[in-house]
Amino acid sequence: MTQVHVHLISDSTGETVHSLAKACLVQFEDTHVIEHSWPLIRTAAQVDKIMQAVSQNPGIVLYTLVNKDIRERIDTGCRQLAVPAISVLDPIIAAFSKYLGEESRDMPGRQHLLDDEYFQRIEAMQFALNHDDGQGLWNLAASDVILTGVSRTSKSPTCLYLANRGIKAANVPIVPGVPMPPELLSFTNKPNEPLVIGLTKDPARLVQVRRNRLRMISEDRETDYVDLETVRAEVNAARRTFVEQGWPIIDVSRRSIEETAASIMQHLENRESVA
Repeated sequence: MTQVHVHLISDSTGETVHSLAKACLVQFEDTHVIEHSWPLIRTAAQVDKIMQAVSQNPGIVLYTLVNKDIRERIDTGCRQLAVPAISVLDPIIAAFSKYLGEESRDMPGRQHLLDDEYFQRIEAMQFALNHDDGQGLWNLAASDVILTGVSRTSKSPTCLYLANRGIKAANVPIVPGVPMPPELLSFTNKPNEPLVIGLTKDPARLVQVRRNRLRMISEDRETDYVDLETVRAEVNAARRTFVEQGWPIIDVSRRSIEETAASIMQHLENRESVA
């Protein structure tokens, strides 16, 4: 297996360059990547420290920096060390600049300004926490989207991901032997109602996930919670409810949280375009 050092440099939190690097590096399965993160880099002294670290562990340098002097210092240092330095946002900013007919402002961290969008995300995050696992049923109508499904279908993490995109998401579990809340059943995805989406999963995969969960809490007893036939009946009953209610169904068996959230946002967008 090949080992490579990757230095991720940013004048802000580093989230952008880290995400871009991750999206690229997953394509190289036989490579062991050692990441070195350098956030909030805005002075020459900081760059000199980074170059010293790069000289000790040579590798690819990726950066998201807007200050031209800092960029030039990094480019010069990397040329001297004979390592590649890539400004990952340059092609995108150049394309926007050309299309919009104006120069970029070159201000670091502008995506993290405390604007209306920021406060919307914070409000959505608080909403998701207050409406997790069937909480806050009295206020479900305030949701943008409500996720429902049997245990371990990734409802909570998906809601938190959506909240980070400013979407108010609640989730209501389906528990065998327990009637579904009438507050949830009152929604049939009519205009001006929250979008209710049913999450489902392959029963065999679901059993595996549940077994792992039980091991984490040191619970090894065999129960209906991890019995394949019982789980299969549980999943089928939930799916019938989704169909009866007219709720869209998303199978999360082979989806990441990000992929599930993207599908949900597409459902929201489609409904808004029809409204």
